[in-house]
Amino acid sequence: MHARYPEHLRQQVDDYLDGLWFTVDDGREAAEATGTEGLVQAMRYSLLAGGKRIRPVLALATAQSLGREPVDLMPAAAAVELVHTYSLIHDDLPAMDDDDLRRGMPTCHVRFGEDVAILAGDALFAEAVRLVCEEQGGGPAVQAGILREISRATGVAGMVGGQYLDLKGAGAGGAGALAAMHALKTGRLMAVSVHIALVLAPPPPAEDAVYRAFARELGLLFQIVDDILDVAGSEEELGKAVGADERLGKVTYTSLHGMDRARELAAESHARAMALLAQLPGDADGLAAVADTAFARQS
Repeated sequence: MHARYPEHLRQQVDDYLDGLWFTVDDGREAAEATGTEGLVQAMRYSLLAGGKRIRPVLALATAQSLGREPVDLMPAAAAVELVHTYSLIHDDLPAMDDDDLRRGMPTCHVRFGEDVAILAGDALFAEAVRLVCEEQGGGPAVQAGILREISRATGVAGMVGGQYLDLKGAGAGGAGALAAMHALKTGRLMAVSVHIALVLAPPPPAEDAVYRAFARELGLLFQIVDDILDVAGSEEELGKAVGADERLGKVTYTSLHGMDRARELAAESHARAMALLAQLPGDADGLAAVADTAFARQS
């Protein structure tokens, strides 16, 4: 292990998210939105449910390694967490993974109903875009670049496309198909946390390539460990039901390779991630701590 998880960054993220009430400055627009408080309650219920905040912390740690202050990227980092939360709300729906528990709490659709949960997810994505447009510093070019990265990571060639492939059983096509599916479903949103920092503080091309390779490797590591935990984890520790993949008949790294080989694949991925970080000239301790934490989750 390199360094402890950057809890100070996680706390900064939590404090920032807690201050989001999704209000508008325009008095007339605010008045017209009267009655939507229940929607905001559902959004904040899922958004503030806790967790390690891996994605925004990863974004802030990347900004630090590039010589920027974490606060410089906070709106965009928070926007990625809003998108991640929206994806969890929708993934938990009966039409998707049909989960009743998330982070130790009833899922959004269980607590507020399927209709409100769908709208809460939709609104979180829209508010993520607004957050970048209205709060992220760096000027229009940086804002547009960050939104481009987020939209690419979440669209057809990203998270949503990966979820579609998962629903259609694409992972059953073998190891290559499984890796490709998860590169979209899990990897893209993990990687974009690094990419948005590269937009704010562009490094030389060679360093940029290392950051992007690390981001991709971290997405793979996270998914392998997720599959391990779905078999070997406990509901109490994870805050959600285990065994869901087997119940839904999904092909995973553990079902395809076996538990022992899946653990070896996780270790190999973690080693590759660490080797990439060793090539960076800046302080990469925060990034190493995120990778270490992702790897350690399996135990």
